[in-house]
Amino acid sequence: MNNYEYADKIMTERFGHDCLISVATVDGGRPNVRTVDGYYEDGAFYVVTYTLSSKMKQISANPEVAVCGDWFTAHGIGENLGWIRDENNAVIMAKLREAFAAWYTGGHVDESDPNTCLLRIRLTDGVLTDHEKKYGPWQYQVDFANRTA
Repeated sequence: MNNYEYADKIMTERFGHDCLISVATVDGGRPNVRTVDGYYEDGAFYVVTYTLSSKMKQISANPEVAVCGDWFTAHGIGENLGWIRDENNAVIMAKLREAFAAWYTGGHVDESDPNTCLLRIRLTDGVLTDHEKKYGPWQYQVDFANRTA
């Protein structure tokens, strides 16, 4: 395995389930940050959210975002993938429903509302720290776009 594959493996171990991450956006030149439930897979975080929320309005105006959580910081591009029931989202939504099962039902998510959407944060670059040095390096400078570290 190369360093990118090791970094992706650590990312999946750390974030390939329901996890809290901070997502920062910019609105009128001012940064805004909030904590969301996220799920990592193949270079991207996925978040169930609402199209009319402040974060989605800010991402619509400027898709560049930053994320951080559990010894990881990164930049990425936020993309509204649309209604969570759209058939194009079926595969990833099946994974998210399972990952978010502890809170997903019981009134927390209204799947019948077409404004309930899927946010994908396509990571571009980041720094991942691994104090355990599981696979060698203690820190990875990850270029997600070119799949190098």
